[in-house]
Amino acid sequence: MLRSYTRRVPVGGLAIDPLTEPEVVAHVLRALDAGRGGWIVTPNVDILRQVARDPALRAELSAADLAVADGAPLVWAARLAGRSLPARVAGSDLVWSLSQGLAAAGRSIFVLGGDPATDGAARAAATLAEAYEGLRIAGALSPPYGFDRPGAKLDKIRQTIRSAGPDMVYVGLGFPRQERLIARLRSEHPRAWFLGCGAAVNFVAGDVQRARPVLRKAGLEWLDRLAREPRRLARRYLREDAPFAAALLARSLHHRLTRKPTHRA
Repeated sequence: MLRSYTRRVPVGGLAIDPLTEPEVVAHVLRALDAGRGGWIVTPNVDILRQVARDPALRAELSAADLAVADGAPLVWAARLAGRSLPARVAGSDLVWSLSQGLAAAGRSIFVLGGDPATDGAARAAATLAEAYEGLRIAGALSPPYGFDRPGAKLDKIRQTIRSAGPDMVYVGLGFPRQERLIARLRSEHPRAWFLGCGAAVNFVAGDVQRARPVLRKAGLEWLDRLAREPRRLARRYLREDAPFAAALLARSLHHRLTRKPTHRA
C-alpha cells in the first residue's frame, strides 16, 4: 500500500509525497483501473526557488495529485529536518518506468513537447514503444515555440489530445509552462494522468544526452547539464539555485536542532 497522503513531507514550501518510483507507478496504475486520472509534479531546487517567491505558483502546484522529489537536495533537506523522503524520483526516470507499467497493462501514452523542428515528441514516443512491447501510442505532438503565449490558440492541441484519449500524457515543455498547460487540460481528461517531465522528451528522443548514472546517483546531474550548456544555465544554477539550496539545507538543519522533543504519555 502507498503511504498516506497525511504523511506528506514539507520541503521548501511544498508538500512532497514520500514515495519511491515503483510506488508512484503502482499508484497511477491502480487509479487508472479505478477510472481516475491525476497529475504528477516533480519539484526540484529551481522549482522550489520559484515557488518561494510566487504564492500563486505554489497554489497551482499544490493542486497536483502527487508531488515527488526530483532533486537530491530535497531528499537531503528532508532528512536534515528529521523527516523522511525515501529517494529522489526524477521525472526523466518516471517517463520510462511509467511507460513500462503502462505497457504491461496495455495502456496508452501521448507525448507533448520536444524539438518542433525534428518532431521530437514522435521520436520519443517511438523509442518508448520500441522499449516496451504492449505500450500503445495515442499520439505525439511537438508544438511550435510560443504556442502557449497569452492569446495563442490552443484549440488544435486540445482537440488532438481529446480525440486521442490517452491514459497518460507526458508534457515536456519546461517549468512552469508545462504545469500551467496541464492545469488547463486535466479537467477535460478526468480519466487520464499527466506528468510534467521537462527535458525528458528531449532525453528520450536522443536530442539531449542525459548525465551518466553515477552523477545522477550522487545528485550531480545539474553539474553535467551546466557543463553542456554553461551560457544558458550558469546564472540559474550558480547564482540562483545553489544559494537557495544551501539556505534550504541550513534551515532544515536548524529546524531539527531547535525542534522541541515530543513526549509521549
